[in-house]
Amino acid sequence: MRNQRGEMENSYDSIGSKSKDVSLKDLSIRLAEFAQVRGWDEYHSPRNLLLALVGEVGELSEIFQWKGEVGKGLPNWSADEKEHLEDELSDVLLYLVRLADVCGLDLGQAALTKIIKNARKYPVVVMNQKSKSTYN
Repeated sequence: MRNQRGEMENSYDSIGSKSKDVSLKDLSIRLAEFAQVRGWDEYHSPRNLLLALVGEVGELSEIFQWKGEVGKGLPNWSADEKEHLEDELSDVLLYLVRLADVCGLDLGQAALTKIIKNARKYPVVVMNQKSKSTYN
């Protein structure tokens, strides 16, 4: 088992390098392996994962709590602040992906379906030329 763990942990070293695209399925598989080799599956119930997710959302919220409005692209943020934000966003994403997997849901497909539902619920409103000019 030690060799398997060592090999798995070494395989995580290559993850940090920037890759083009990462699918939710890839994340789900890696998270399942990560939890399995550490014996964490018994603790990854939907309830426990949800509570952990909520905690991580709280940590993410703390980053913005006293910043006021923040512009797109995070102008005036240091590299350390951006890295901290990346870490907390990643924690939220990873718990969300793990929760969906443990619940047997395809999160990617569910998200696409939700976009379609939202498009139907909030259709594009095309303004006529007269209406547009009042905004200029």
